[in-house]
Order: sequence, then structure tokens, then C-alpha cells
Amino acid sequence: MQNFRFRQGDVLLTSASPVENSLGAKQSHLVLAHGEVTGHKHQITDGQAELYERKGTLFLQVFSETATLSHEEHKAIQIPCGVWMVRIQREYTPEPDKRWNYVSD
Repeated sequence: MQNFRFRQGDVLLTSASPVENSLGAKQSHLVLAHGEVTGHKHQITDGQAELYERKGTLFLQVFSETATLSHEEHKAIQIPCGVWMVRIQREYTPEPDKRWNYVSD
């Protein structure tokens, strides 16, 4: 399987396979991430999809040919049918903190 990726702001989707035939607990929403400052959301607004959480990781399963990932400050993108692991990108702060921080959108 090829490793496809989609990025919208600080949200990164990578192609995935179901882990142990289970994506985890089905969520009642399609919000992949909330903006820390603005309250805007990265969310699926069109297409057939479900969101799952397993051990702190979100998985998006798109059933339709594509699903639209929308955000108020970014161009909408089409996510193809399949299973996608949802990640929030991080950045490294070298000195003086020497730590990883989640990217703010």
C-alpha cells in the first residue's frame, strides 16, 4: 500500500490500515481538531465518513469516493475513500526548552 498524506494547517492525515481489525470507539462527530486560539474546526463537511478514537489516536474512515475536509482559514480539500490516521503536527523548540510542541492553528 502506498503511503498517501494530506495536510490542512496543523492537521496531517496519513493512509492507514485498521489495527487488529478495529479502529476503536466510534465518535459522534466529524471534528478532527479544534483551533486553540480561534475555536475554528478542521472537520468533515461533505461525504460519508466516520471518526474513531483508539488509544488516543483518531482514525477517519471515508466511505464515499471523497469527503471534504473544511476549515474556516484553509482551502477545503478532498480526502479519498479509505482509512486515515489523524495527527496534529508538532515542532521542536531547541533552546532553552528543548521540547516538542503541537503546532497552533
